[in-house]
Amino acid sequence: MHSHHSSRRDFLRGMGVGAAAWAAQGCLRTGVWAADSKPVAANHELVELSEHLAIYRGPINVGIIRDGTKALLIDCGDGRVQPLLDALNVSHVEGILFTHHHRDQACGAQAFVNRGARLTVPARERDYFEKVTDYWNNPATRWHLYNFHPHHLMLAEPVPVAAVASDGQTITWGPARIQVLDTPGHTDGSVSYLVEVDGKRRVFCGDTIYDAGQLWELYSLQKGTTTTDYHGFLGARPQLISSLRKIDALHPDQLIPSHGQIMHDPSGAIKALVSRLDQCYDKYVAISALRHYFPKMFTEYAGRKDHMAIRAGKPAPACLRHFGTSWVLVSKDKAAFVMDCGGSNVIKQLQQLRDKADIHAVEGLWITHYHDDHVDAVPEFQKTFDCPCITDRHVAEVITDPLAWRLPCVSPSKARVDRQTRDGESWDWREFRLTAYHFPGQTRYHAALGVESGDLRMLFVGDSFTMSGIDDYCAQNRNWLGTDVGFDHCLALLDKLRPTHIFNCHVGQAFEFTADECRFMRANLAEREKLFGQLFPWDHANYGMDGSWIRCYPYEQKSIAGNPIAFDVVVTNHSAVPKKCVCRAVPPQAWRNRNSDWISIEASPKAEAQARVTLMTPADVAPGRYVIPIDITYGDRDLPQFTEAIIVIS
Repeated sequence: MHSHHSSRRDFLRGMGVGAAAWAAQGCLRTGVWAADSKPVAANHELVELSEHLAIYRGPINVGIIRDGTKALLIDCGDGRVQPLLDALNVSHVEGILFTHHHRDQACGAQAFVNRGARLTVPARERDYFEKVTDYWNNPATRWHLYNFHPHHLMLAEPVPVAAVASDGQTITWGPARIQVLDTPGHTDGSVSYLVEVDGKRRVFCGDTIYDAGQLWELYSLQKGTTTTDYHGFLGARPQLISSLRKIDALHPDQLIPSHGQIMHDPSGAIKALVSRLDQCYDKYVAISALRHYFPKMFTEYAGRKDHMAIRAGKPAPACLRHFGTSWVLVSKDKAAFVMDCGGSNVIKQLQQLRDKADIHAVEGLWITHYHDDHVDAVPEFQKTFDCPCITDRHVAEVITDPLAWRLPCVSPSKARVDRQTRDGESWDWREFRLTAYHFPGQTRYHAALGVESGDLRMLFVGDSFTMSGIDDYCAQNRNWLGTDVGFDHCLALLDKLRPTHIFNCHVGQAFEFTADECRFMRANLAEREKLFGQLFPWDHANYGMDGSWIRCYPYEQKSIAGNPIAFDVVVTNHSAVPKKCVCRAVPPQAWRNRNSDWISIEASPKAEAQARVTLMTPADVAPGRYVIPIDITYGDRDLPQFTEAIIVIS
């Protein structure tokens, strides 16, 4: 028996790259595995930890507990573990234990179910496996997005669940004893599994950790405490740290994450991650605009000398009115130029000003950014007042076609933009000189408007700053780190323009920043780029912070059965070197057609690139809403079903 086991291990080790290539070339399609022509990533291998436990190291780590020719898996990824199961003489997978519901963990599950496997999922996430159609059909998970739990990395189609895993539950299977631990953080319902087999204690910990001091990504930790998830940058950090300490208290021999490295010093790895998370959060708080809105969230940081002091406000000049999230510029001859319109009340206030002869006309509308509380009432505004709508082209892309985008706080209201501005473009309106700026602070799709008259140098920055710093409290907003991008670009502009008054749309007072404060904030961001860069296993921090670095455009479109559809896969290369991306679409099983061809995208450093994907909708497909996941290979990383597009068949 011993010699047979050794020879099998030697055989698999001898297969080396060949076994990896075989596994990497498998693809999931309607419940079968088949070869395709996808380039093989280099990071696929089988690791035998002991006689009854192996790890398939593919796009995610899949645990393989063996008992003769039977196996129990922990997670399954996209199913490419199957050829190596055959090589291990495993003829039947009895079940799969899932750590959490994200699509890359479970998109291969249906194929195993078709071959007789029973799925066990976290108790709090059962609906995210069985009832995903409810999620994708719910307008609340598509529009006005202020909450991100569950994350939209949901399965595209439901799978049947046989059982649930709950905290403290013990599962005995073959030679293994398995204890379930609730370990929320990465998702609200994440669980880990303590597996005791062959004299060792190992914890399969999902995405609670990637490696010593590292996480796979950060945007899943966006979670609200005082308000919604939208205001909860690293809000799940306390939950995650509690879960890590719960795992550490079990004194496991090894940690096996979903993404990442097998850790042989679990306590040291956890300690390093907790320390780094604390450092990163401290740097965030030091210049956070949220301290102005919700000071009670940060009482433990109050009075810190190494944090930027909160500026005092000052009165707005007499030429301005403030309603809701709108600023109104009023000229000497009582014309009005409006910035943003998030609600009908703004329109009523303008009508009242006109009725009282405080203004005689509304002559323009400027949009600072796409968020719903700034654009919801724009269509009504445009029906009420006959005036041009002006904004930066990045903002215009979203508000003129919101169906094409999936972003936080996105509104289905479709605006008409009469003039798309270039960065730095100026024009005169009444006694004021107006200058438009691309202002990628709070979100990439953001603009600022400079207004000058006499000694006044006013800058309307949307939601990008308050008296306490920068509005970067929502990772999903795509506020990037780096020199001359994101808030660093905005702060450099502030330092150059030296406005006498800065205006936030939500704050009724003006404020300003000194040159020293601008330098302090830019230094903080530069240090953050390094600290957050160390937190992730990527070559730049933005990969772990920007959940939309690979996206589909348009995100959603309507079609008719039997018609072709097309969309672009857009890649943001955050690296300092060129990157190659290979992608394909995975149609719904009901469409009965194969995955699309693999398409290559060459992305220049610090730039976006895209490629067109085309599919044919079957003539007999039922009307409905369909999710089209996208498989990605980026450099040497396989990212199965990493993003998605939505097709609505009518």
